[in-house]
Amino acid sequence: MRVTAFNGSARKDGNTAILLQAVLHELEHESIETELIQFAGETIRGCTACRVCFEKKNQRCVIEDDRVNEWIEKMIAADGIIFGSPVYFSDISAEMKAFIDRSGHVGRANNDLYRRKVGAAVAAVRRAGAIHALDSMYHFFFIHQMIAPGSNYWNLGIGRDKGDVENDLEGIRTMKVLGQNMAWLLKKLENA
Repeated sequence: MRVTAFNGSARKDGNTAILLQAVLHELEHESIETELIQFAGETIRGCTACRVCFEKKNQRCVIEDDRVNEWIEKMIAADGIIFGSPVYFSDISAEMKAFIDRSGHVGRANNDLYRRKVGAAVAAVRRAGAIHALDSMYHFFFIHQMIAPGSNYWNLGIGRDKGDVENDLEGIRTMKVLGQNMAWLLKKLENA
């Protein structure tokens, strides 16, 4: 089994990455292969609504000057997908939104590529707005008929400066429980 996580933060190895790593650690503990992809330093163009993906149905976005198609391939190959984003003005980062829009159109255009995969999302937040950001990411999972495990609280960690979320013990515990629940669900689905 394989889970691929996408860090929508422009800050490499920052708070969002720390939260994602806490989830991935639990998955690895259950012998699930993981990968973390970080958007920091990448240019991700937004969807142009050209609908070529619906015409070609080749599991690719027509925009070829960034890494989105490579990441779509990783999503197709994965059993589980995790999105992580910092909270910017009560929503996800522009990079995460562009990725969701483009990979989402490609998924829908190609017979729901991500159907019945396990999906989870986490948000790094300074104070408020995380629920809306999480909702934005979970809408992607639900429109694609994905299955989402819960945790013991909302999947967020509180912190502003790099590393601050490590001091949010409840947030880190929430990530660990999310990882444990995701591993349990993946194993149940594998044996279904």
